[in-house]
Amino acid sequence: MNYKTLVILIVCIAAVIVAGCTSLQGSTAKSTIAPAPAGSGGAVSGYSDQTLMVRAPVPTAAPTPGGMPGQGVETKIIKTADLTLEVSNVSGAAAAVEGICTSAGGYVSTTNIGTNYNGQPYGTVVIRIPANQFDSVLSGVQATGKVTSLSTQGQDVTAEYVDVQAQITAYQNQIAQYNLIMKNATKVDDVLAIQQQIDAVQTNLDRVTGQMKYLNSQVDYATITVSLQEPAPVGGTQGHDFVTAINEGIAGFFGVIDAIIVFVISVLPLIIIGGVAYAGYRFWKARRPAQP
Repeated sequence: MNYKTLVILIVCIAAVIVAGCTSLQGSTAKSTIAPAPAGSGGAVSGYSDQTLMVRAPVPTAAPTPGGMPGQGVETKIIKTADLTLEVSNVSGAAAAVEGICTSAGGYVSTTNIGTNYNGQPYGTVVIRIPANQFDSVLSGVQATGKVTSLSTQGQDVTAEYVDVQAQITAYQNQIAQYNLIMKNATKVDDVLAIQQQIDAVQTNLDRVTGQMKYLNSQVDYATITVSLQEPAPVGGTQGHDFVTAINEGIAGFFGVIDAIIVFVISVLPLIIIGGVAYAGYRFWKARRPAQP
C-alpha cells in the first residue's frame, strides 16, 4: 500500500466518524423534545398544550363595580347642618326657610311651631336639598335671622357605598347562575331546591338594594335642621298681670290648706294614741289610794 492510498483511507474513515456523530446528536435532540408528561396524550399533544398555555391570555379578576375608593370612584359624602336662628317672627322665618328650600329644588321634611312654658314661640324646620346646593341654601337660611349656633358635618360613606355595590353585583351573579342551572334541571326536587336558593339570594339582594337606595338618598340630598326662636322681651318674658297675681295668691292659700290637712292626717294617729295613754294615766291615778 503506497502513501496516497493510505491518506485516502484515513480521510474516508474520518468522514464516516463525523457523519455518525452528527446523526447521534440529532437523534438525542429529538428524543429530548419527544417525551411528554404522563397522561398528556403523547409528545405532540403535550407540546401543543404547552404552546397554547404560553400564548393564551392570563385571566384577570372581574373589576368590582365602581372600583375601590380613590380608584375612579366618586367620593360619597353625606352633608348635614344644624343651626339656631334668632328671628323677630318664628312663623314668618319658617315660611322664608321653606321658600328657600323649594327654590333650590328641595323639599321640607318636617315643620314644628309652638310655644314653650314661658309662652315664647319657637319653631323647627328640617329641609332636604340637593347636595350641590348645600352651601348656597345654608347661606340663604342664615340670612333670615341672627345665627346663635351653627354646626356642619360631612360623613364619608364611600367605602360603605362600594361594599354595598359589590354585594349587589355578587347576588345578581348568583341569581344568574341559578337560573342557568334551573334551565337544565329535569327533576321536580331539583327545581324546588334551586328555587329555594334563588329566593334566599333574592331576599339578600333586596336588602342590599334598599341600603343602596338609602345611601343614594342621603348622599344626593343634604339635610339642614333649622331651630327658630324669638328674643326674650325686655324686663322678662311677661309683664305684670293683676289677675294672674290674684290667681297665684288663691292657689297659694289652698296650697297652705292642703299642707295643713296633710299634716293633721299624718299626725292624727299619734294624737289619738297620746290621748288614750293620757286618759289611762289619769284613770289609774284617780283610783290609786291616797298616800298617808
